[in-house]
Amino acid sequence: MTRAVLMATYTAPGRYYHDLAHIEDCLAVLAGVGDLSTAEHEILTEAIWWHDVVYDPTRSDNEELSAELAEAKLRPDLRQEVGRLIRLTKTHRVEPSDRLGAILVSIDLSTLGAEPARYDAYAAAIRREFAHVADDDYRAGRAKVLREFLSRPVIFPDAGLAARYDRQARDNVARELASLR
Repeated sequence: MTRAVLMATYTAPGRYYHDLAHIEDCLAVLAGVGDLSTAEHEILTEAIWWHDVVYDPTRSDNEELSAELAEAKLRPDLRQEVGRLIRLTKTHRVEPSDRLGAILVSIDLSTLGAEPARYDAYAAAIRREFAHVADDDYRAGRAKVLREFLSRPVIFPDAGLAARYDRQARDNVARELASLR
């Protein structure tokens, strides 16, 4: 798949958050991450491009399918690591020694630490993606996900990105949780 095909995938109908703007936002955050080798930057760039290529809010295996597709399409020297990183975006949990995993997961979650208006637009876009879910069920499920993030000692496993986003993310998530009650 070329970048043009990936871009078309991310602009498909029904993608309100997991869209091209999300990929562009992630790439912009990556651009601010220092101390990466050329190879690490390439791996993270490919992981960002591919991590949500398969997105169907009615399924629970989007990350696995995205990883498998990336592994089938990327150069052999990138396949395994990019696939591994994509799979981390299912739980957003990484081992402390997993530097690239920490960076990718933190980048993927960076919207949580956006200014309030941008966060609210993100939350509304997520709701639109889950329009097929009844309001009460959505509120319960979304609240569970948000409480899980708040219960973590750190939301962003990369220390640099945590310093940048954690405080605002906790405020945003707490505010959204209150609105779901």
